[in-house]
Amino acid sequence: MDAIFEATIQVLSSDGMIGLNTTRVARRAGVSVGTLYQYYPNKQALLFAVMEKHLMVLATAIERACDQNLKATVETIAEAVVKAYLQAQMTQAELSPALYRISLELDARALIDVAARRSAAAIGAALSSASNARFADPGLVAQTLTAALFGTVPAFCHRVLAPADGREAEKQLTIMFRSYLSAHQSGVSGS
Repeated sequence: MDAIFEATIQVLSSDGMIGLNTTRVARRAGVSVGTLYQYYPNKQALLFAVMEKHLMVLATAIERACDQNLKATVETIAEAVVKAYLQAQMTQAELSPALYRISLELDARALIDVAARRSAAAIGAALSSASNARFADPGLVAQTLTAALFGTVPAFCHRVLAPADGREAEKQLTIMFRSYLSAHQSGVSGS
């Protein structure tokens, strides 16, 4: 399965969505088309699996960043979440245009919802533990931040980001997150 998955990414990178078909993927993976069909019954299932894995990588990166920043300041949490998200996104920057098209073609809302819920739960937990602020409803704040974060994907994914663009995106998203968190603090704890 791993060989098929990697071959799918390679074919997407080299041939794009239009050039991707099960025959090319099977050939690149070194398996028969029949073997490929045992795991993925069609091109759509294959693309769905690629999209799902990408979204889980994003959610896992956010969860890890939040876990590593429990009890940190809200500024540090904001920076860590944005950085983790964009780093995970940039690891497959060459696939971003294809992933964006896949999400539109496959109606990947359910997959996006799962990744967003995982991310919002992690952000909410981190915000609840923040050392320098309290929020009346950290869960709602986290859901809003997650929607903003995942909602920025189309702005970046329809083209490949150069490293300079990624740094600027990180800077702008961090400002946005920090400003939003500052506006929604219900009290500052002593530190």
